[in-house]
Amino acid sequence: MRAGIVGLGKYVPETVVTNFDLEKRMDTSDEWIRTRTGIEERRIAGENEDTSHMAYEAARMAIEDAGIAPSEIDMILVATVTPDRPFPSVSCMLQERLGAVNAAAMDVSAACAGFMYGIVTGKQFIETGVYKHVLVVGVEKLSKIVNWDDRNTAVLFGDGAGAVVLGPVSGDRGVLSFELGADGTGGKHLYQDESIIMNGREVFKFAVRQMGESSVNVLHKAGLEKDDVDFLVPHQANIRIIEAARQRLELPEEKVSYTISKYGNTSAASIPISLVDEVKAGKIKDGDVVVMVGFGGGLTWGAIAIRWGK
Repeated sequence: MRAGIVGLGKYVPETVVTNFDLEKRMDTSDEWIRTRTGIEERRIAGENEDTSHMAYEAARMAIEDAGIAPSEIDMILVATVTPDRPFPSVSCMLQERLGAVNAAAMDVSAACAGFMYGIVTGKQFIETGVYKHVLVVGVEKLSKIVNWDDRNTAVLFGDGAGAVVLGPVSGDRGVLSFELGADGTGGKHLYQDESIIMNGREVFKFAVRQMGESSVNVLHKAGLEKDDVDFLVPHQANIRIIEAARQRLELPEEKVSYTISKYGNTSAASIPISLVDEVKAGKIKDGDVVVMVGFGGGLTWGAIAIRWGK
C-alpha cells in the first residue's frame, strides 16, 4: 500500500499588498523587488484572521475534496512557525473546529520545509497500516513576525494556507521517494528574533545548491530520470532559486510552478498553495510524476517524488 494525496485545499487572505504599496512605506521599488525576487504582490491576513483560521479554511476544502467526513481523519499535522500562540497547537485548535474527533494532532516546525516534513511523517502512518487518512496543512501568518521597516525581508513574505489529505492510493500512484535533511550550523543565517533575520546571500547559496541536489536525489531513489518528470513544484522563495532548480532538472518553464508573483514566500504554505493552483489549471494530471522540493530555516530541506492521482 502506498500513500498519496487524495484531497486538496487552499486559503489566501483577501487583502492584496502590491510592490507599489510597499514603495509608499519603505525605500524600495516595484522594479527592484520584481527583478530580484519575482514577487509582484502578496496576501496579508487581517488582525482577526490568525493562523488557525486560515488552516481551517484550507483543511475544510481538502477534506471535502477527498470525499470524507472530518471524523474519518486519523491524524492532523500542521506545519507552521507562526502559531496563534505557543499552545494549544494549531493542529489541536483545528481538530476542534473541524470536528475531527478521532484525530491525533501535532504541529511540525521545520520552517519553509515543514510541509515536506509533514507529508513524509503522515506517509509513514498510512503505509504501516496504522492510519487511513492524515490531514497535512502548511500555514503561515508571516506578516505578524516581519519587520515592516526592513526592506530586505518585508518585501518577501506573505500569508496563506494549503492543505492535503493523505490516504491509500491505487496502482503505482502515491509517494515514490523522499529526502529530508537539516544543517543546524546554518541556523544563524535565517532565524526569528523579534522579527525575521536573514543573511540573504548565504541562504541563497544554500537554497540553489540544495533544491537542485534534493530534486535529483529523489528521482534516483525512485529509479527515475530527469526525462520522467512531468511537473516541478518548488518552494516559492525567489525566482532565481526556482530557475536554478528548473535548470538542474532540465525542465521547460511550462513544467514548473511559478506562483511567487501572486503570493510571495508563504513558507510552509507555498508548496500546497501552488499544488492547488496547478491542479486546478490542469497542469498536473492523473499519472504525472511530480517533484516537490523546499528549504527553510534550521536550515532544513525536503523533497518528494510522487505519482499523481488516487
